[in-house]
Amino acid sequence: MSDDRAIWPPIDPISAGLHGRCPRCGEGRLFSGFLTVGKRCANCGLDYSYADAGDGPAVFVILIIGFIVVGLALWMEVTLNPPLWLHFLLWIPLTLVLCLGALRLSKGVLLALQYRNKAAEGRLDLGE
Repeated sequence: MSDDRAIWPPIDPISAGLHGRCPRCGEGRLFSGFLTVGKRCANCGLDYSYADAGDGPAVFVILIIGFIVVGLALWMEVTLNPPLWLHFLLWIPLTLVLCLGALRLSKGVLLALQYRNKAAEGRLDLGE
């Protein structure tokens, strides 16, 4: 991340991430595709090369959505005892829709928080 030379107003990283906007100016687009991070902000010119969320968003989404869907499927099985094909018909599409929607949101939030907190790879201090 380069040092900002201009004065930018503080942007809420949660709001910017949820809307898929630039974490510095809050105006430009963060994503160039559905989950592909763009090269730079078209509005303020912030280079997005720092942006690397890794597997963090996927882990959060899998754990949270999995907990919700499995809980609902267990509740439905115990109370209604539907056939197995109905479980597949309900829970697989619901899981896919929720995971894809939540993955973009969580990736945007994590990238915006990474910018706000100046998170970077660890560096060794060699005492120079």
